[in-house]
Formats: sequence, C-alpha cells, structure tokens
Amino acid sequence: MMNVPEMVRRWPVWRQLREGDARGLGLTARSAHSGALRARTEAAERVVPSVCPYCAVGCGQRIFVKDGRIAAIEGDPASPISRGRLCPKGAATHGLVAGPAREYKVKYRRPHARGWEDLSLDRAMEMIADRVIAARAWGWQDRDDDGHPLRRTLGFGGLGGATLDNEENYLIKKLFTALGAIQIENQARI
Repeated sequence: MMNVPEMVRRWPVWRQLREGDARGLGLTARSAHSGALRARTEAAERVVPSVCPYCAVGCGQRIFVKDGRIAAIEGDPASPISRGRLCPKGAATHGLVAGPAREYKVKYRRPHARGWEDLSLDRAMEMIADRVIAARAWGWQDRDDDGHPLRRTLGFGGLGGATLDNEENYLIKKLFTALGAIQIENQARI
C-alpha cells in the first residue's frame, strides 16, 4: 500500500502546481501509461502518398505500409485541399482496401440467371470488348440524310468517375472519341 506522501507526490494536481503547469497542458498531463503509448503508424516501413478514392474533392492521404500490407491510412497534412483532415468515408478507406467483404474476382450474372458466377479477368475483358464492338456497329452513323459525313456511334456513351485523375479521364475521353462515341461526360461536371 502506498503511503500518503507518495500519493500526494504522484497526484497530477500537485505535479501541475509544483511544475508551474496549472492548466495541465504540458508534460504534467502525461501519465506513465500515456507516456508509454506509441502511434500505430510508428512501425510503418514506408509512407505512400495517395488521394482518397471516394468523391471528387481529392483529399490527400498518407498510406502507412508494414510487411507489404496497409497498416493505416490517415489524412495528409501537406494536402492543400484537406490539410490532413478526412471525412468519415475517407477515414474508413482501409476497410475498402482490406475489408473481409471485398471481392477479388469478377462476378457475372447471365441474363435470366438466378446467381452469380466467377469469371477470369481475361474472359471478362473479352466479353466487354465484344459488346463494345457490337454496340458500336449497331449504333454507327456514317452519314446523315444529306450525305454529310458523321462517322459516329450512338450505340454507347461514357460517364467518367470523379475519382479518376486527369490522366485517366484524358485517356478514357481519347478512347471513346476514337471509337466514335459522342456522348462522353464526366461525373465531376454533372
């Protein structure tokens, strides 16, 4: 059992008064327990700068990596947009990347089927390419009624996501334009 003088010496209020920290904002507020705590990001092997994948704001994130896996994700204080702050969705990005419900396979449900089936990525990409080519051919307009050249398709359009960066949106725009699509939009503009 601790004696009274020892209890008074360890009492935080006494330490605050003795060390001139009456408001308890300095080192006197630290207990042995809090002094031994370490940040969960301290053991990270490297920090990777990134951008939040959710909305079009573009908040900066710092991704802490340990043993080749994401250990934590925090706001980037160097970001001029978010200045180190993240909304609740951005703060939960780790769950998006490493959550137990995340799908790692392409899922496909055939027309009128009752369930989903797994497809290889190669097979899914072939199916998408086949459908783009078919839709382009189906909606192709070579000339208008007066014989003026159109060289366009109304068989499909494109809607870019606001979380894509400028380079990705540029490449998507170039691809869809080269395919003859004229209905190309971006979520950030809508």
